[in-house]
Amino acid sequence: MTDSATLHKVEQYYDAAPRSDARAEEIGSLTLFVGTGPWSYYARPRLGAATVKPEDVERACARMRELNVPRAFEWVAETARSMRAAATRSGLSVVDGPLLVVADPVDVMLPGGVRLFLVGADEPRLEDYLQLAAQAFSEADDTDGPGRPMPNPTDAAVTHLRTRIGDGRTVLMAAMSGDRVLAVGSHHPVVVGEEVISEIVGVGTLPDYRGRGLGAAVTAALVADARQECSLVFLSAGDDDSARVYERVGFAQVGTACLASG
Repeated sequence: MTDSATLHKVEQYYDAAPRSDARAEEIGSLTLFVGTGPWSYYARPRLGAATVKPEDVERACARMRELNVPRAFEWVAETARSMRAAATRSGLSVVDGPLLVVADPVDVMLPGGVRLFLVGADEPRLEDYLQLAAQAFSEADDTDGPGRPMPNPTDAAVTHLRTRIGDGRTVLMAAMSGDRVLAVGSHHPVVVGEEVISEIVGVGTLPDYRGRGLGAAVTAALVADARQECSLVFLSAGDDDSARVYERVGFAQVGTACLASG
């Protein structure tokens, strides 16, 4: 599969994934996903749109202010080349991250005394896993995981995550030592046409346990789980250093994931 074909599938995923938890509002060349539950979403170029117009970004920003949600936009640089200029013209700050897909996955050894397991919908400590993810991503200068973080562990977020795990829309993996949670991550399978595609997100490790391969091990386990039914598994890394870690466990970069906020 060429990088162009892969990125087209990723775009289809990005358009489909939010729709189970959000309503879509079309704003010219953009689609704004408005969360219907505790998770907030973003706007992104409308699937198939050739050009993103600056005035559409302005209209989307105005709508986000009206809805009292953060101004947030996501896109793939290679498939929406006009989006960056439109975003910066609106005063938004743009951050790039490598977009990688599973190419040749490898197993990762866990440190001694650490075990991995899938978290079930009935897990009584589910709030603890959300708390760890929130804590890991609050250390903005040193995260070792891909994708956006899990939401803060409000009662509504915990209940919503239980529902998603129960119906298979979220697969949550954790690394533990004794009864202490050290790292978490998830993947989110979505049916796209006749395929199932999944994105790995929210991989985070407690600050004191970084650099021990836990994030890579959780990611590798999520890949193994996802590949049982998914034809494509991907993630976006925070930076080039993080991307090199994931390349060592079988990922290959195919593009650039962009986030704009302000």
